[in-house]
Amino acid sequence: MRTPRRVLVIEDNKEIAELVRLHLVDLPCHVDVAGDGLEGLALAQAGAYDLVILDLMLPGMNGLDVCKRLRAGELYTPILMITSKSSEFDRVLGLELGADDYLTKPFSIIELMARVKAIFRRVDAMETAPAKRPKKIVAGELAIDFDRRHVTLAGATIELTAKEFDLLAFFASNPGRVFKRDQLLDKVWGYSHSGYEHTVNAHINRLRSKIEKDSANPRYILTVWSVGYRFAEGLAASE
Repeated sequence: MRTPRRVLVIEDNKEIAELVRLHLVDLPCHVDVAGDGLEGLALAQAGAYDLVILDLMLPGMNGLDVCKRLRAGELYTPILMITSKSSEFDRVLGLELGADDYLTKPFSIIELMARVKAIFRRVDAMETAPAKRPKKIVAGELAIDFDRRHVTLAGATIELTAKEFDLLAFFASNPGRVFKRDQLLDKVWGYSHSGYEHTVNAHINRLRSKIEKDSANPRYILTVWSVGYRFAEGLAASE
């Protein structure tokens, strides 16, 4: 039997925190709960957690600052951010700061558990994939270092969110293959709920703005009209 995963829930609403804790325990997970941002940051920095579920609006220190501080450290811990429907700007900023995924309140426990399981599957895949995947892929001026999760373009570092990196790495590992949006949701995000295809479009647009010299005429991530997207063939060389 697998050792229970360790999850930290940083949520100031005690009822929500307890509800989330009870369902996570059934996975099974060992769950710690923090009621404010400062306490949550201290616990996250001190303990080796498999996942941090982080509310955006917190006393002491808000979720965006907690996320930023965690991503500034050397230890990579997946972060699932919880936001309100009215905070689209903060959701995008949270992703830019390194959150792996987000849910908007009010959310269903079924969807929360689906997102948590998807993150765990992705992490498991990352842990078992190194023997099969290259350490580095170079495509033209674009270089992707898998171990360091580091990307450069013409020698300059490109700052990507966790999901943008995962998306780019997946594309570059499958040059020339066309993927529909629902396939990308399944392969990169770990879920394929109907209605979330816009998430793929938004991430690809942001990714193109960072790695393409002319995002209107992309060189790397190409649109296959009425189908999906593909990574350009003939550019990638692996090490």
